[in-house]
Amino acid sequence: MRAPHHDPNLPDLSFPFETTNLDEGGYTDEYRVVSATGLIPADKALRPIPSHVSQPPTALRDPEKAQRLKEVKLVTFLENDPEDPRNYSNLYKWFLTAVCGLSVVSAAFASAVVTGDFKDIQDEFHVGLVVACLSVSLMVVGFGIGPLIWAPLSELVGRRPVWIIPSFIYVIFNIPCAVAQNIQTLLISRFFCGVFSSAPFALAGGTISDIWDNEERGFAIAIFAAAPYGGPVLGPIVGGFVGDAIGWRWIFWVNMIFAGVVALSTILIPETYAPVILKRRAAKLRAETGDPNIVTEQEMFKASLSHILQETLVRPFAMLATEPILLLLSLYISLIYGLLYAYFFSFPVTFLEGYHWNDGQTGLAFISVWIGLGLALLVTPNLEKRYLAAARAKGGKADPEDRLPGMMLGSLFIPVSLFIFGWTSPPVVMPGGGNWVGPVSSGIPFGFGMVTLYFSANAYIIDAFPGYVASALAAKTVVRSGAGAAMPLFITAMYHNLGTPWAASTWAFISLAMIPIPYLFYFYGRRIRAMSKRAAA
Repeated sequence: MRAPHHDPNLPDLSFPFETTNLDEGGYTDEYRVVSATGLIPADKALRPIPSHVSQPPTALRDPEKAQRLKEVKLVTFLENDPEDPRNYSNLYKWFLTAVCGLSVVSAAFASAVVTGDFKDIQDEFHVGLVVACLSVSLMVVGFGIGPLIWAPLSELVGRRPVWIIPSFIYVIFNIPCAVAQNIQTLLISRFFCGVFSSAPFALAGGTISDIWDNEERGFAIAIFAAAPYGGPVLGPIVGGFVGDAIGWRWIFWVNMIFAGVVALSTILIPETYAPVILKRRAAKLRAETGDPNIVTEQEMFKASLSHILQETLVRPFAMLATEPILLLLSLYISLIYGLLYAYFFSFPVTFLEGYHWNDGQTGLAFISVWIGLGLALLVTPNLEKRYLAAARAKGGKADPEDRLPGMMLGSLFIPVSLFIFGWTSPPVVMPGGGNWVGPVSSGIPFGFGMVTLYFSANAYIIDAFPGYVASALAAKTVVRSGAGAAMPLFITAMYHNLGTPWAASTWAFISLAMIPIPYLFYFYGRRIRAMSKRAAA
């Protein structure tokens, strides 16, 4: 019997992809299935990795190993199991979802909060704007590196310790940022802030998937999708007023307080990772029964360190080089993420320099992006309903391409927002009266397009590579963080040299050129996947 609401046709984000030898043991629904006895025969549970060229795992092809498997029993959750995170009350699930979302917002917020008072940092350390911008870029670089560590570590030791320990270390690294006596201390500390604060990026989506089964989690995942983009938007709003009122060092003290509250909240997250919960149960059952054949698949086919390193550091980049779907979607996502950080530097050009607003007022302009984000959260549940309707119409199994309508919709709003910003800002429309409404309002279509596009693209990547989800998401994260880190280093100079109208239009034309990507995959994705060794059949 399967757990209520579990769709076996969809990828299992609670599967330990990076720490299980999939070539040897293959794939299993052990962590999602429920049974009356809590045990299922291993030889019946193992199956090929879901991909276009699936073949039985070595353990089933080798007659001797296959015979051994008949004696092995894999541990599962029981029916109505109180230790199954999917059986938590809905109220508790939403509480945990809120903590996960807040953790992502906190980390993303920290990356941009410093933009609220760059001028005082430059004056304090006698550095130029580009060097000051490194305080953003290096933290975002940490966002790309950290998940490569935290994701496989959480598969080995569980999610709970990886939620808690990095969060408190991150809090500590805010102290040298606040008391730094030279720019080197600030920049190095910001990098480590990025590494340790990035744990929620690696854990939040998985934790949400642990507690909500894949037919229930639509809106919860939408919140997770919005958090990495909504968090940075709060940064300039808070940082601008704090920097203006009490100085740039207090930006980091305020951020540390926020991070501390979030770190304390992570203590309330229980262990939700099914492979770890069941591994502990298997050890207990072996001790009680003396039967060494009671195990989990992860224990039977434990990946070696070299295998884990290959999965974490090599395969993501190999997939980028060989999988056009992953490459183009990662580039598209990285463009949107980079443009978000570009806004943190283009808005000051318009409002600080053009309208002569202060940092706090300039920060308030970002509220428009949050309005767009909120509108996107109203639309994403409908996108999920549309997807589930497509699945029902196709006999219970939708195609990955049925995830793309949200991306097709969102892609249209990005160039619109950039054209609005470019051609309603000075010198085209000079300050005066309510003229600020034009450039400020550009954030609404950008926020809407950004979230709907990312929600859809992320889901498509997961569904297109169900047997290689961890590597595909790692590749996307690295490319996305690279774009986010690069943008701050040149965007101000670009807007000064080209002028706001043509600088914004340059990015608008680039985003226009990328609009065909989701349409291409919507109509030809199945054919492209058929040529891949790793994509879903």
